[in-house]
Amino acid sequence: MTELLELLAYPFVYRALIAGSLIAVCASVLGVILVLKHYSLIGHGLSEIGFASLSIASALGLPAMLVSTPAVIAASFVIMFVSQRFRTAGDIAIAVASSAALALGVLVSSLTGQTGAMNSWLFGSVLAVSQTDMIFAVLLSLAVMGVFVMLYNRLFLITYNDDYARSLGINTAMYQLIISVLTALVVVMGIRITGTLLISGIIILPAVTARRIAHSFISLVIVSGIVALVSFVLGLGLSFMINLPAGAGVILVNTILLILVRVIL
Repeated sequence: MTELLELLAYPFVYRALIAGSLIAVCASVLGVILVLKHYSLIGHGLSEIGFASLSIASALGLPAMLVSTPAVIAASFVIMFVSQRFRTAGDIAIAVASSAALALGVLVSSLTGQTGAMNSWLFGSVLAVSQTDMIFAVLLSLAVMGVFVMLYNRLFLITYNDDYARSLGINTAMYQLIISVLTALVVVMGIRITGTLLISGIIILPAVTARRIAHSFISLVIVSGIVALVSFVLGLGLSFMINLPAGAGVILVNTILLILVRVIL
């Protein structure tokens, strides 16, 4: 514990702790909606599209975030549209697109000699979290929580009964696009810490764990957020103690919690 407290004296550690905790909580809140609506593959698809866009940006010498953010947001629109319209076919399309995007990213990174950066994008790096990233994470968390609080009733209705929401005149497509944009932003930021291969885990695992404990929508959101926060803090500490990539430590703790909850409950 003393060693962990001493680590907080390093700027990159507290930046990673603050930014990562906020992103994990945001991801878990959005993850509840995505899991309940069976859109779990969206996080996986967006992360690998984000990896491809980061690789291309690096190869062209362009600002990574300025390229990846609009690319992932645009992809989120397409994925949400496909998922809504084609269901099973949509899942197949997302799986194919994400695999192709991952292959493209690896190919571009290899051809341009960006293998070091590729490892950072695939597995995450706490050293990559800058002051700007931390500020963006704070703003993003405020946006996600603000949207959730203000639109709680409609999000609840859309999540559980989309058809009934439409019959009441609610523009469900607009709210689903809002969710997809926020998810895209969380994915882009999360890639910095957990990496492309693991970002979907912090979206899905806390929500799945919370479903075994909570029995209402609001309690599900709260429990999911708590699980995400605890998992991130413990995972980050574990990564420093035994020299693991931060993303791997976070997902490992999330997985252990899920297993424990399923065994106990």
